[in-house]
Amino acid sequence: MAQNNVGPKRLVVGAGYGLRDWLAQRVTGTIMAVYTVILLVCFFSSKDFGYNAWAGMFAQQWFKLATFVTFVALLYHVWVGVRDIWMDYVKPVAIRLTLQVLTIVWLVGCAYWMIQILGRV
Repeated sequence: MAQNNVGPKRLVVGAGYGLRDWLAQRVTGTIMAVYTVILLVCFFSSKDFGYNAWAGMFAQQWFKLATFVTFVALLYHVWVGVRDIWMDYVKPVAIRLTLQVLTIVWLVGCAYWMIQILGRV
């Protein structure tokens, strides 16, 4: 008799992140795409896009907020993607956890650097 893998007796494996991570990747990707369109519109609609225009654009509070939200989305997007790579392809648990911790440390460092940059303009 063949093993029945359907119904309440099926073997469920994995971390169960599937739908949440899929949706997170789509939402964060959309946020980054919208921000890119905003940047392109600002760039191509400006006649003189030198340092002063660039700094003036980033001096506006709404643009700082949009940049912050986009970078948070980028950091989460990266975390989900890289974590999935570590979980799928690195089988030794100690190495996988070490890589995940190093990824978190790197992303927190990037977040700190981003906050410093946005605070200066």
